[in-house]
Amino acid sequence: MSSLEVAIVGYGLAGAVFHAPLIAAEPRMRVAAVVTGSAERAEQARRAHDGVRVFPDADALFEDLRGIGLVVVATPNHTHAPLTARALDAGIPTVVDKPFAVTVAEAEELVTRADRAGVAMSVFQNRRWDGDFRTVRALVENGTLGTVRRFESRFERWRPVSKGGWREIGSAAEGAGLLFDLGSHLVDQALTLFGPVRSVYGELDRRRPGIQTDDDVFLALTHENGVRSHLWMSAVSPQLGPRFRVLGAEAGYVTYGLDPQEEALRAGRGPREDDWGSVDSERWGLLGAEPDLSPYPTLAGDYPAFYAEMAAAILDGAPVPVNPRDAVAALRVLEAARRSSGSGTPVPLT
Repeated sequence: MSSLEVAIVGYGLAGAVFHAPLIAAEPRMRVAAVVTGSAERAEQARRAHDGVRVFPDADALFEDLRGIGLVVVATPNHTHAPLTARALDAGIPTVVDKPFAVTVAEAEELVTRADRAGVAMSVFQNRRWDGDFRTVRALVENGTLGTVRRFESRFERWRPVSKGGWREIGSAAEGAGLLFDLGSHLVDQALTLFGPVRSVYGELDRRRPGIQTDDDVFLALTHENGVRSHLWMSAVSPQLGPRFRVLGAEAGYVTYGLDPQEEALRAGRGPREDDWGSVDSERWGLLGAEPDLSPYPTLAGDYPAFYAEMAAAILDGAPVPVNPRDAVAALRVLEAARRSSGSGTPVPLT
């Protein structure tokens, strides 16, 4: 097999805006099938992807998997585990949108299934390929900051009135709320940089009317290597803090604003553009120690790398872009954060 026929289960924001354009841009992949119960989204898929087969539900897809070499699960969070299990049991490599599952137990069961079937599985932690995160990772790994003592990371919005979607008004059992939504990214990034966590402290609040679960969250992680990660995710921040502030023994780095790739995808731009993921110099972060601070170039973001690596994993036997065991570790932190918020005390993980 030299190319992969990909089926995307779910063609809402995640499937249509984040996954499909990246798959279509990967030379060794093609969007071959889409599952959606919406006539409008079905027509949208047909216009965007020549020859795509459209199925009204997952049952119809799993009854006709001919030619499919990869299933992408981009449905509401509580359906991730059962749909992924069906794909794995059918022997089809699978990409699961984050969060991997809504419980650690579900996630561990999926890893066991994939191992037992010998099937490649990965989790779409695309924020590992944000330009600002790539920049932070390079600074940490090359020792520019010295020993890192504190890592601060934020995804904040000012949305005082809920839009009413399931991610905001659904229950925690459904995987709704910012802890599972944005927290899945922030925790994954912290673990990627600084490794396992020995304790978790969480503050989970509901600030807006009609919200059943968290819309304003703070997490404090103490890593086994001593680094402290402070993570904020909020829909009710009238003033936004820095996206990253990293404090080391020799220097610090701070940057504001969001990686431009999401905005570009939402606007219908394609990842094959020459300047994809680049950040203008006026938006670069600052590196150094007071009073000697200087703009530091932000590396270009690279969301297309995820599906390039997934194609290599399936076709060439390379590692998957995100090890699902990393996602299990992140879910352990998220579960501990919820327990901590209930008790008001840190929760040990080791």
